[in-house]
Amino acid sequence: MSIGVGVIGYGYWGPNIVRNFMETPGLAVRAISDLSEQRRGLAAMRCPGAKVTADYKELLKDSSIDAIVVATPVGSHYGLASEALKAGKHVLVEKPMTASVEQARRLVDEAASAKRVLMVDHTFVYTSAVRKIKELIAAGTLGELYYYDSVRVNLGLFQHDVNVIWDLAPHDASIVEYLIDQQVACVSCLAMSHVPNQPENVGYITMMFNSPIIVHLHVNWLAPVKIRQTLIGGSARMIVYDDMELSEKVKIYDRGVELASSTDRIHELRIGYRSGDMHAPKIELTEALHVEAAHFKECMEHGKTPITDGQAGLRVVQMLEAASHSIKHRGRLIDVATMQPT
Repeated sequence: MSIGVGVIGYGYWGPNIVRNFMETPGLAVRAISDLSEQRRGLAAMRCPGAKVTADYKELLKDSSIDAIVVATPVGSHYGLASEALKAGKHVLVEKPMTASVEQARRLVDEAASAKRVLMVDHTFVYTSAVRKIKELIAAGTLGELYYYDSVRVNLGLFQHDVNVIWDLAPHDASIVEYLIDQQVACVSCLAMSHVPNQPENVGYITMMFNSPIIVHLHVNWLAPVKIRQTLIGGSARMIVYDDMELSEKVKIYDRGVELASSTDRIHELRIGYRSGDMHAPKIELTEALHVEAAHFKECMEHGKTPITDGQAGLRVVQMLEAASHSIKHRGRLIDVATMQPT
């Protein structure tokens, strides 16, 4: 018997979620809610088997719906997800999970009390490329991790409810949270708005850990081209991950530096450069949302903890909130645990 799913929000991302959930065996999209008459018309045309309504509460009251997907603006995530959990539904919520750390903590507690699955749509974690990178790091292929350096820029889409940090940075923050088995200690961020009375559209985030790893994220709504490129450096090998590449999204470079003590002066180090081959592993082309939908179904059926569960969502929101605090303090390092300047 299929698990009934209701989707709240059929705007930018909602149609992609609905399509993938409809194509996943064992899941049935039974209802879609959206405030826009035009978007409801599109939903009715594309999903003739699903009930379409302007009132999301109808989805919460429907006993044939076991799970709710929240694909609405960030400010409404907590309220809708909380209501769904209290109605006894499992919940998948679009990124970022909530608009604040306090809301995120409450949502995690509410899911635990309701004994329902709370999962966050950190889509990039479910891409074949990121899962391959995780596999390489776990196998020790890169050696000791040194840095994660990402550029995620394009022209638009401008958001009015959140700045570019809360819009684009959750992608890389969730990847970092997944790949690096350490919690971020402190965050620094500089951001600026170039459009009057609108949120910041360019931002630079630096994350520090209680180890030599450093993370730098560049996000931008004002770039002339779309770039989705990440460099991951290790002591043994380095990776270039380019999401815009059609086939060779992940390239492993056997390049780096080697330190050797001088035989003449024991306290001096000589730096040598290693330049070896480049290898591009085969990456599956399965759509990430399809993998995510199947994982959500498995977690609901078997009571498993999602890879991107509420705790992962909370950690990403902590990074974003720390970045927001840093902007207000002109880029000062913010301790993620206390949200105070270090």
